[in-house]
Amino acid sequence: FGSSCSSKQFFVFKWCTFVVTMSTMKCRHLLIKFSGSRNPVSRRTGQSTENVSADQAVAELQDYMNKINDEGCTEDVFAKYALERSDCGSYKQGGDLGEFGPGQMQAQFETGTRETAVGKMSGIVLSDSGYHLIFRTG
Repeated sequence: FGSSCSSKQFFVFKWCTFVVTMSTMKCRHLLIKFSGSRNPVSRRTGQSTENVSADQAVAELQDYMNKINDEGCTEDVFAKYALERSDCGSYKQGGDLGEFGPGQMQAQFETGTRETAVGKMSGIVLSDSGYHLIFRTG
């Protein structure tokens, strides 16, 4: 940058570089918490999920995956089931988490979202919060 670059110019340059290189994503998700979740309490019901095993959570998510696929695997169908069952507070918005960038979500969740094509549903993804289905919207 040399001596002619002020700190303000440097900040603007760095910010523009950050915006250009940062890739954001958007998704909906359906979360089922279980006994091994970092905070095993459903945000939908307020009830503990300490009595839900990992196998039970996976089996229930597989049932939802089948229902969603049977009904066409659209964003609207996914949102309907996230509203019905997700243990995340985003259930109220049909599981919509909005836009997020690198490092804003748990690594496993971010990877699961990135590896899912826009307009498609992921397989079952395990994060510290529990088991998820992810529908990528952007």
